[in-house]
Amino acid sequence: MDAETFKQVFLPHHQKLYRIAFRIVQNQVYAEDIVQETYIKLWEKRKDLDDINNAEAFSIIVLRNNCLDFLRSSKDGITQELIPDSTTSDVSMIESIEIKDKASIVKSIINQLPEQQKQILQFKDCDGYTHEEIEMITGLNAVNIRVILSRARKSVRDSYYSKYKE
Repeated sequence: MDAETFKQVFLPHHQKLYRIAFRIVQNQVYAEDIVQETYIKLWEKRKDLDDINNAEAFSIIVLRNNCLDFLRSSKDGITQELIPDSTTSDVSMIESIEIKDKASIVKSIINQLPEQQKQILQFKDCDGYTHEEIEMITGLNAVNIRVILSRARKSVRDSYYSKYKE
């Protein structure tokens, strides 16, 4: 595969790869580095890439493996906010404060979930990925994803209502 073909086939997936990496490592700089590392690995394998049927899926798998390698070697407790702080302009100041307080509570509950549950919940509910996309990213099957997602949502709901019931 020549450089021009490589650019045409793999570069259109850059934003999606970045979003996936960011969700996994929860840090902008590390996510950018991992995406670049993914492109380097893909470039080094360019002679074998002509046989790949789905370039996007293949690049996601390489990216996922790079992210997992990073997480295994990382000792940092990198966390990122899961729910945006912005609220609509028509919400009163008091309502805005209440929403931010509730969002903060939910964020802390989500951060206490097991890593796999937290990650699947982020992919589905925060990023809006489909089950098929989550399957490609995580390597889990659809049934496992539904079960993990259901358990994560139940844990968040139960924790919120048992500890912070209004």
